[in-house]
Parts: sequence; structure tokens; C-alpha cells
Amino acid sequence: MTQPPQTAPSEDELAERLRGAIRQGDILNDGRMPPERALAEHFGVSRARLRLALGLLQEDGTIYRRHGQGTFATPPPATNADSLRHLARQVTPSDVMEVRLEVEPALAALAADRARPQEIERLDQLMRATLNLSDPDAYEAADDMFHYKIAEMARNPLFLTVYESIRAVRREVAWTSRRRSSHAPETLQILGEQHMTLNDAIARRDTLGAAAAMEQHLLTVSKTLLRDRVRKIELDL
Repeated sequence: MTQPPQTAPSEDELAERLRGAIRQGDILNDGRMPPERALAEHFGVSRARLRLALGLLQEDGTIYRRHGQGTFATPPPATNADSLRHLARQVTPSDVMEVRLEVEPALAALAADRARPQEIERLDQLMRATLNLSDPDAYEAADDMFHYKIAEMARNPLFLTVYESIRAVRREVAWTSRRRSSHAPETLQILGEQHMTLNDAIARRDTLGAAAAMEQHLLTVSKTLLRDRVRKIELDL
């Protein structure tokens, strides 16, 4: 007896299968997804149906599409990475935090005003991923995605480009190791609670509250970084 032909999954079903594969890391290469042709063959669907499913994932913030670079399940790399790598060797933690304190509260306020309902739901998921983490590497990855999503929700391409430049500098090896060394368990708990406050303000559409919560969060990050920098200098003397 011949088997009846399998029905191709709907775009919603395909989107859920893609989410599962992304969560498991089955189809990712350093955060990047395979080309559409390979994905369509892998899931046994047409490229047209695949694009519909990818559109759903892009809307809820599961993936990020960048023209000329591909599709990513994590925030994509900055387009001017080489020049930013050179810049990262010239700036101090104080320089970066000064710029973040000017830019990110405004992004949080815009996100509270402009976010779509599905984006608020996705931000809540990303916020929860930053809670109760004792591993600095896991916290860094979760924190990166949470802050990037807020910048994306602001819906201002120029603001997003500025934020991506800040992010690229922060992701340089020397900066990453410095941040990880400051992530004591009690610090991670405080930062996670501040993420929760910020997330709640954005969900309430409280623009002033979101800006204030982001500012308080960044002040805590700044104090932690600079305190540990002073401590390292004292130990080296």
C-alpha cells in the first residue's frame, strides 16, 4: 500500500519547527542560519513558504535579517567591524558608559512607545533568560540579546546603527573579559532584577519609567566596571 503524500507544514507550523531547530542549535553556524535554498530542502518546503515562516520569526525577534550578510539567530555583527575593532583599542570603559548613558535610555523610551505586542512578549522571554544565571558567559549572551532587542524595538535605523557600534566595541575580547570578571553572583542578581524593572516599564508603555530604569541599570553597570578596574590597579601596585 502506498503512503499518502505528506502535507507540507503551514507557515505557522514551519515557524515553530524553525524555532525548535534554532533553540537546539541544529541549523546554526556561529549564529548564522543556512541559505534559504538549504533551509527549504532541509524542511522539505518551497522557498516561498519558507520566506513566510522566516517573516514570522523576524516579526517576533527570533531572527535578524541583514542585507548582504544573511539571517542570524543572534544580533548580527556590525558592518564596519574592522574600524570599530581599532576604535575599541582607543576608548576606555568610562568612554563607553558615557555614550551608553546618553543613547540607551532614549532607546528604551522609544521602545516603550513603539514596540509591537509580539515584540514585548519576545523581550519578556529575553529578560527571563538573564535571571538566575551564575555563569558569566551565559549572562553575557542573554544580556546582549536583551539590550539589542530594546534597540531594535525603538524603530530608528540610525539609532540602531549607533547602538551596533557601541555593541561591537563592547564585544572586543579585552572588554568582554573585564566585564565577566566583575560578574559576582550578587551582581548578576541585581542586574537581573533591573532588567525585570526595565522590561515591565516597556510592557506598560511607560516611556519615562523605561528611560529611568535603563539609566539606573547602566549606572550600576558603570559603577561595577569602574570599581573592579580600580581594584585591579591597586592589586597591580
